[in-house]
Amino acid sequence: MDPFRKAVQQLARFPGVGEKTATRYAYWLLRQPPEATAAIADAIRSLRQQVRECARCCDLTDGELCRRCADPRRDPSLVCVVERPQDVAALDAGDFRGVYHVLHGALSPLDGVGPDQLRLQPLLARLAGVREVILATDPDVEGDATALYVAKLLRPLGVRVTRLAHGLAVGTEIEFADRASLARALEGRRELG
Repeated sequence: MDPFRKAVQQLARFPGVGEKTATRYAYWLLRQPPEATAAIADAIRSLRQQVRECARCCDLTDGELCRRCADPRRDPSLVCVVERPQDVAALDAGDFRGVYHVLHGALSPLDGVGPDQLRLQPLLARLAGVREVILATDPDVEGDATALYVAKLLRPLGVRVTRLAHGLAVGTEIEFADRASLARALEGRRELG
């Protein structure tokens, strides 16, 4: 296979990139100076060689501890459990000042993902001094199953377990909301005043 076709084939492996986009990327790479393409290749190589899981929270880092676990201003007694590293980035854009724990997946028996494939043991190992665990898994079947499973594991240990609220997004008009969001909004209603 010629180098151009090989590059297109490899670039098309990226999520959301089809053959047309991969072809555009390959042509773009050919127009770049050699040092630019070498820098891209080095960055990808370094990504695989230097990025690993944080020893405490299992998020991705290039050191022993990620920057959030190493930050003394964060509250280690408040742990937010998420499915993926990108969930940490999304949640950390707000005002949350606790720490995180990344499971690297959600329970999905049909896909062969059981409790042993998730980072549950490191979570259990870090519970000393933790007052609350917030389960921030996706609001889908797998995320709900994972949240229920983790809650069942943690409750006997005396840790407060909460789940992110579900329901209507701010700015949503009720008439356009889907049935599942409406049902969850009704279930999660709270008293005013």
